[in-house]
Amino acid sequence: MPSQTIQWFPGHMAKTRRLITENLSQVDIVIELLDARIPKSSKNPEIDKLVNTKPRLILLTKSSLANASATKQWEAYYAALAAEKKFSCAALAVDTVTGEGVKEITPMIRKVLAEKLERYANKGMEGRKIRAMMVGIPNVGKSSLINRLSGGKHTRVEDRPGVTRTKQWVSTNIGIELLDMPGVLWPKFEDNIIGQNLAFTGAIKDDILDIEELASNLCARLYNTVPDLFCTRYKLDRAALAECTPYELLCAVAKKRGFLISGGELDTERAADIVLDEFREAKIGRVTLEYPEKKPAAKKPEPKPEPTAKPEAEVKPEEPSENGDGNE
Repeated sequence: MPSQTIQWFPGHMAKTRRLITENLSQVDIVIELLDARIPKSSKNPEIDKLVNTKPRLILLTKSSLANASATKQWEAYYAALAAEKKFSCAALAVDTVTGEGVKEITPMIRKVLAEKLERYANKGMEGRKIRAMMVGIPNVGKSSLINRLSGGKHTRVEDRPGVTRTKQWVSTNIGIELLDMPGVLWPKFEDNIIGQNLAFTGAIKDDILDIEELASNLCARLYNTVPDLFCTRYKLDRAALAECTPYELLCAVAKKRGFLISGGELDTERAADIVLDEFREAKIGRVTLEYPEKKPAAKKPEPKPEPTAKPEAEVKPEEPSENGDGNE
């Protein structure tokens, strides 16, 4: 099965980039949402360019679907990165289903904006509401989070990308005015693994993808990274699958679930839908596909060699002159 190159950049996403630039001066902070299962792949590299040094809060969303230990590592990673770059930033895991981290958003924002809020207070502007811009890729959970923060369904929520198409100001019950931006991807994924990760989690429309190929690749990724979870969910023999191709892994799932079509052939399309749905709903388990890169340990400086005394120059005796006294 040939590997497909995954790209998806609807026209409204170009408009979103312009909206972010035009409205950045109206907000105090940018709230950037990343999918906790794929923080690296779900981070739009253009956001850093557009937002520049604006104070930022990174929210690792859908944390109940991700490996908890991995999410802690990502929180620490972004905290260290912010310290190194010396700009106002923090990271926090949140989940709109369980409510994890939601109550910590306001205190974290106030911590990031501490200096700015102090300046407001000195000018007698303590009652001024904080304004925040919310950005992220499609289907990362912006609308669900806004509805939770506003105490009502102010934005349409669907489990598919590209629902929000224009900016909208939303009042919240946490004392913050939110400017919601449509989800935005970038025009070209340099690494096809990033495209796959986005497709696995539903950030790219399934309609434009080869679902069987996508699910086959997901089966291979799960088998290689969390084999016990994958094999337990689908009651597969891990050792027997060691030499299988990605498509053969999908066939094994279809066979085990008894998915057949007329003629007794395996219904791999149905199996593909099941694998993708169960991964996205964490029925396979809480799986994180990306971990932060570990920085190489600093090399210890090699000890300098001890200085050694220079050998004394060898003094050659003068040859006697022809007159025998050493003088001409």
